[in-house]
Amino acid sequence: MTHAADLGLTCVAGLGVSGTAVAEVLAARGERVVVVEAVEGERQRRAAGELAALGVETRFGAMDLPEGVTRLVTTGWAPHHPLIAAALRAGVEVVGEVELAWRLRPAGAAPWLALTGTNGKTTAVRMLTSILLADGRGAAAVGNVGEPVIRAVTRTGDEAYDTLAVELSSFQLHWSASLAPLAAAILNVAPDHLDWHGSMEEYAAAKGRIFERAGTVVYNADDPEATRLAEPYPRAVGFTLRVPRPGQVGVVEDLLVDRAFVADPVEAAEELATLADVRPLAPHNVANALAAAALARAAGVPASAVRQGLRDFTPDPHRLQHVARLGEVDYVDDSKATNPHAAAAALSSYPSIVWIAGGQLKGADVEDLVRRAAPRLRGAVLLGADRGVIAEALARHAPDVPVVDISSQDTGAMDEVVTEAARLARPGDTVLLSPAGASLDMFAGYPARGEAFARAVHGLKAAT
Repeated sequence: MTHAADLGLTCVAGLGVSGTAVAEVLAARGERVVVVEAVEGERQRRAAGELAALGVETRFGAMDLPEGVTRLVTTGWAPHHPLIAAALRAGVEVVGEVELAWRLRPAGAAPWLALTGTNGKTTAVRMLTSILLADGRGAAAVGNVGEPVIRAVTRTGDEAYDTLAVELSSFQLHWSASLAPLAAAILNVAPDHLDWHGSMEEYAAAKGRIFERAGTVVYNADDPEATRLAEPYPRAVGFTLRVPRPGQVGVVEDLLVDRAFVADPVEAAEELATLADVRPLAPHNVANALAAAALARAAGVPASAVRQGLRDFTPDPHRLQHVARLGEVDYVDDSKATNPHAAAAALSSYPSIVWIAGGQLKGADVEDLVRRAAPRLRGAVLLGADRGVIAEALARHAPDVPVVDISSQDTGAMDEVVTEAARLARPGDTVLLSPAGASLDMFAGYPARGEAFARAVHGLKAAT
């Protein structure tokens, strides 16, 4: 019989939330573990001290592969990272935290309902969790959100879950080879993280891995790339904002309708919810709700729980979050829109917009985004590192739209941005912060950017 201690030395890459969880779980199994971490900050030193009490060594700074390592567990590091590349050259097995969690599941473990996509993942997985809870299940959102998967799968007794709603990023899927969820969904696929994956083809291939061993494949029938990735699989269910065909879930007038998980998909359909049950009501959010509903239905959840779960769902902040209504103008925080695909979804949700955009585009193309949004734009206020790229696209595709360039990048810049947006807005308009870029050029993250916007809006309200 092979004991855990005989399995060699595992190196864990990174001392973040997932890396720490991996080290703790493996140490509890009696395995030998060493953690490699580049940053030696206060949080990292504290985590290393807690792991040391479990017999886990932490090495700061050096990115050399520890001698004797037989397995490396990464928590999202790219294949070209020096430590990962060294392991691959040495023939050391490299797996992700999610893959390791799948392998460590006990007998009779909770089934996984997994989803991925360029945008909408967190909203959809939280909708799914709400639906599962409405069905009376012991469920949790895990993976790229919430609790690390490796902790969720190793819960025992009364603390064990009976269904897991698993959000997976392309980074996690790249390092996952054997996942076999009960059902898996791809919400959408658009260019993102190309610096990590190297190409759009590799990025899409990583997303597609979620389907390889899934019991039921759920795909966005309105998204060409998601549809292409689903084509090889016979047990595929599409979701669409149009009237669903047999084998799909979709929208009929103001109803979300199932023509896939019913006894006779050709002749019958079942009402799942109404558009009024989806919050916030926007086309991309209806798609998220349909994806969540399809995954839940694949797990045997009744329509009544789908409806109740959507009604119970509370959206996360900074995702089309209504901040205020001032002088018949709505102010909406969609700071989570950190790429053009996400911004396009938000811009399609309102008829007349003063658009606040900019930040770090990470090489993304905004031409199509601006061209499609142009008829809805009342004005634009641009900020951040790559605002010039958006300004050039606006000049080409929306030359009559007034554009204000905010060059300041200090802490008060958002006050100036909101003031200028309010000046451009007219009754019935929506001032929409949907930047299409990342926030780290000016803010600690997209939540800080959204909070600055909200403060500026409330400051504007107080001044009127």
